[in-house]
Amino acid sequence: MFFLLSFFFGNAQEKSIRWLSFDQLDDSLANRPKKVFVDFYTDWCTYCRKMDKVVFTNSEVIEQLNDSYYAVRMDAESLDTISFEGQQFINDQVGKTRNPVHQIAQLLALREGQFAPPTMVILDETFVVKNRYFEYLTSKKLLKALRF
Repeated sequence: MFFLLSFFFGNAQEKSIRWLSFDQLDDSLANRPKKVFVDFYTDWCTYCRKMDKVVFTNSEVIEQLNDSYYAVRMDAESLDTISFEGQQFINDQVGKTRNPVHQIAQLLALREGQFAPPTMVILDETFVVKNRYFEYLTSKKLLKALRF
């Protein structure tokens, strides 16, 4: 009985995406290069919350991200200082705009100079951007994008 409960709860814990921060990503890439998926969101984004509830809970999406990618989530309006590849990144727009966008989101997630969530970025093993998505993606569309 204990074995069955352990098996059930052990598998249940794996039913979520293993999200990393950029700090954790830096260490992971140094140890083992792998494709990277970045989800840029904001607290006020309705479609971001819908992706959290519908897409990022889909078992196929979870399996694909956990097996083939380092999955990173970042609040694009974060006030945190983030160290990545020996550099410090900040939100230099605080106090200058209503919705200040962090430097990392500025580097990776702008379209025509603007940030609009949800934005997802897929990078290859050498951290080269392969594609950007500036919209809500269904599970089916995201799975197709992840299988490039």
